Amino acid sequence: MAKISRVLLSVTDKTGILEFASALAAMGAELVSTGGTARILRDAGVPVADVSDVTGFPEMLDGRVKTMHPKIAGGILAMRDNPGHMAAIQAHGIAPIDMVVVNLYRFEEVAANAEAHLEELIENIDIGGPTMLRAAAKNYQDVAVVTAPRDYPAILEEMRASDGGLSLDTKWRLAKQVFRTTADYDSAISARLEQVEAAGPLPRDLAIRAPRLMDLRYGENPHQAAALYGRPGHGIAGAAQLQGKELSYNNLVDLDAAWQLVSEFERPAVAIIKHTNPCGCAEQDSLVEAYRMAFEADPVSAYGGVIGINRSIDAETARQIAKTFIEAIAAPDYSAEALAILAAKKNLRLMRVSASADSLVVKSISGGYLAQTVDSAKLDRAATVVKTQRAPCDAEWVALLFAWKVAKHVKSNAIVYARAGQTVGVGAGQMSRVDSVKLGAMKAVLPVAGTVVASDAFFPFADGVEEAVKHGATAFIQPGGSVRDEEVVAAADRLGVAMVFTGVRHFRH
Repeated sequence: MAKISRVLLSVTDKTGILEFASALAAMGAELVSTGGTARILRDAGVPVADVSDVTGFPEMLDGRVKTMHPKIAGGILAMRDNPGHMAAIQAHGIAPIDMVVVNLYRFEEVAANAEAHLEELIENIDIGGPTMLRAAAKNYQDVAVVTAPRDYPAILEEMRASDGGLSLDTKWRLAKQVFRTTADYDSAISARLEQVEAAGPLPRDLAIRAPRLMDLRYGENPHQAAALYGRPGHGIAGAAQLQGKELSYNNLVDLDAAWQLVSEFERPAVAIIKHTNPCGCAEQDSLVEAYRMAFEADPVSAYGGVIGINRSIDAETARQIAKTFIEAIAAPDYSAEALAILAAKKNLRLMRVSASADSLVVKSISGGYLAQTVDSAKLDRAATVVKTQRAPCDAEWVALLFAWKVAKHVKSNAIVYARAGQTVGVGAGQMSRVDSVKLGAMKAVLPVAGTVVASDAFFPFADGVEEAVKHGATAFIQPGGSVRDEEVVAAADRLGVAMVFTGVRHFRH
């Protein structure tokens, strides 16, 4: 195990670099560095040589050219067990470099700004950094390459225990990390630049790269392996877990369904999800009332469910939640009192979620992927068309608009019975729409009479409307578009109910 005698440092993220470099110098390593990194070390009294002193050329072109020079590249790429390599670098006065410590320009931070100009994006593309990283990783047998400050402590610990060297296994692990880092970096650049003067909302090439955030016990079933991938801090994938046992695959799928549904509402809203479908959802002026009304819509199905809430959870709401068994909660925050109350439910998973501005929905199929834009269509009442002789009354309009938002998040064929701000019955995922109508009424715990009905797609026959009216439904909202629309509207007129067409469909498969 060769001792690390010469180290090149050039980092954008300066976290821990002074401590790391000082420790390397204390073990006898010669340090070579670029501008900003060198200044930090020199100001702290750590001996360091500038790259320009090694190459004989100053940094030039506004810093675009620093390390791209044979005296740097040769020192990194020379294979120590190749006599020809070693003779070549000796003939040209090139000293070997045993460790490269580099991280890249923060392109993704700049790219996250939708208003960033092309010139700004281009200037934040690192050139020398990826080159040095790839060179060092390619020659991993002889050169250790470090990309992340989180690795500094373990590297120093191993070097101190092995007279200043690193094992081949460690170098190989670090090299693989480099190629993941540069692949992610290039992917981020490609994806962002494609958005500049893009021809449409869908990319020409679908780049799916995300770090593994955690391993899961198993997938949908115990015989399936699973892991969570995503971006820290974004949406359900990047949510912070505040308490509870480890998340399951199914927990995460249900948490996402719950969070997406409650994000539809401006007033305090609660959705209780079972197997990705809402068994209860409510929007009210107070959060505790929204929870109470969502729960009472189907208390039996709510047992063991997953909850989404679009407000910080207060103590009063927490006390109500604590009365039953719930698997997990997604909310933007929790009061200190709420956390103390819910802490008694030690297995209850509490997730603090931040909004995620996703633009694509991606689903895998055998041999490939399907991608579509997010279903962000909002219902504008002014754009709806009343098709029946009777228009909805004001109370029915409020209930219809609420039911329409919920139906968007129910698996098709989707039927939602509702009153203003509260679901009453949900029929989901049936092979025929009339069966979803029947199921929604059958599942209802609260009285169905006087409810309105939302359907995610058109009624293909009048039987669905007739069945709902048998249970007391008084108004309907649906996209329209069936060849039998006239028959369906005629049935509604005959039955004395109101029907509104939206012109927008919300299939969810």
